[in-house]
Amino acid sequence: MGKAALYPGTFDPFTLGHLDIVERASRLFDRVLIGVAEPRHKSPLLPQEVRIRLVRESVSHLPNVEVKGFCKLLVEFAREEGITVVIRGIRAVSDYEYEMKMAWMNKKLYPELETIFLLSSEKYAYLSSSFVKEIFSLGGDVSNFLPRPVADYLKRMGAETYEV
Repeated sequence: MGKAALYPGTFDPFTLGHLDIVERASRLFDRVLIGVAEPRHKSPLLPQEVRIRLVRESVSHLPNVEVKGFCKLLVEFAREEGITVVIRGIRAVSDYEYEMKMAWMNKKLYPELETIFLLSSEKYAYLSSSFVKEIFSLGGDVSNFLPRPVADYLKRMGAETYEV
């Protein structure tokens, strides 16, 4: 079996920036596992099962990418999956500072785990799930920021069902 990497996140919702990171990681690794986390500190816009389904639909063109949900420490999930590489996307220096601390903590908990940072493509450097949720909650069109399955789902869902 070749080298595998884990790309974790809540993906609430999964954006074109996330998809870009996955597509690039899929060229670097034999297997990429997208771990869809269930957040404990915030209420997600979309239930975990829906996020998993939408991410799967969004990456269906990538044969070496799979998607699983998890609700435990990232290091425990990675250990269970036999993965020793975590991929994290970086948009700005502020992302790096946070991600660096998280990588060090994960390394303390799972010494074999390495974190690799992929810089966001310039065209997605501004994009975040938080911005998308805010625009969506105010009735704005978010379809230019999302893969087609996610955009279609949110369009059907309607902004009236979500409040910031």
